[in-house]
Amino acid sequence: MANATMEIVGWSMSDRLKSSLAVDAMRMALQNRRPTLGLICHSDRGIQYASGDYRRLLDAWKANASMSRKGDCLEFKLVRASGSDDPGDHPEAQNAPMESFFGSLKTELVHRTRFRSRREAKAALFEYIAFFYNRKRRHSRIGYRTPKQARIDMAAAMAA
Repeated sequence: MANATMEIVGWSMSDRLKSSLAVDAMRMALQNRRPTLGLICHSDRGIQYASGDYRRLLDAWKANASMSRKGDCLEFKLVRASGSDDPGDHPEAQNAPMESFFGSLKTELVHRTRFRSRREAKAALFEYIAFFYNRKRRHSRIGYRTPKQARIDMAAAMAA
């Protein structure tokens, strides 16, 4: 998730929780957005985010890994691209936006749908993220705009 816009920029689906799942989702996000140096990639403490393949991918893109403290999935932390915890830096919610996304996904899609196959579930997940969540669903956190509109507005403000 791009924290500033609430846009889901990378995802992957598998029948097993393995490091390649996190690597595939992060690779998609990095290739789609091509972030500047200093990107902070926040995750929970799952083993897939500590794997060598995941860490090598972040290193290749010069991205910084950040993990929640154990048992604190809604952690709030002060960070900036340099990794500083200086109290003068702005507060940035870490995992809370992703936890909110997963709650919405379950409520608006998963618990309302009976999938006949993994293929059908994967197609529905793609449609939910790419066409509904990112392009149509409004979020109070970004001024009741869609993630797509927030990204467009942010790009326009940066260009001005």
